[in-house]
Amino acid sequence: MDVKQAIEKRRAFRCLEKTNITDEVINELVYAAQLTPSCFNNQPWRFVFVRSKEILTKLKEAINKGNEWTHAASLIIVVISKKDFDCIIKDREYYLFDTGMAVYAMILRATEIGLVAHPIAGYSPEKVREILKIPQDFNIITLIIIGKKSDKENNGFLNDYQVKVEKQRPERLPEERIFSIDAFDNRLNQKTEHKK
Repeated sequence: MDVKQAIEKRRAFRCLEKTNITDEVINELVYAAQLTPSCFNNQPWRFVFVRSKEILTKLKEAINKGNEWTHAASLIIVVISKKDFDCIIKDREYYLFDTGMAVYAMILRATEIGLVAHPIAGYSPEKVREILKIPQDFNIITLIIIGKKSDKENNGFLNDYQVKVEKQRPERLPEERIFSIDAFDNRLNQKTEHKK
């Protein structure tokens, strides 16, 4: 699979089934992040890989209502960083951008090896911090839910809307809404409205 194929194949599926997450799988994902560029090569990203049944069960306490589908995860990657781990140039803080690039490298590698890697925002950072003993000075940026795509229409955790959107890729913004050439175009100033 080439990069273009991995980009096209990647989907944030919610209908997951359990799969064995080996040390080799974790090493492949870490290696993808490790090779990611960053400001002055600071590599500000840090990850907590949760794969034990016991800790995955505890993390359910941190997941918001509506994200019960995450309970089928085989692995949860907790993405953390600190702004002072990376470049701060006047008012520009690079750590979120650089960590985001590392996360996407992991997501593409997960796709390539046949896994779903779905980042979520619906969780309690305080509960995640408490369960995993993450120091207060780290920003918990996202959780990446890892599993194998299930062929079942519903794994028992999805609501009606989630079942519907599993069937086809959500609509993407038209190209003219996401870029301009040589100068800012007011078309870029439109907020995306999500339909539910």
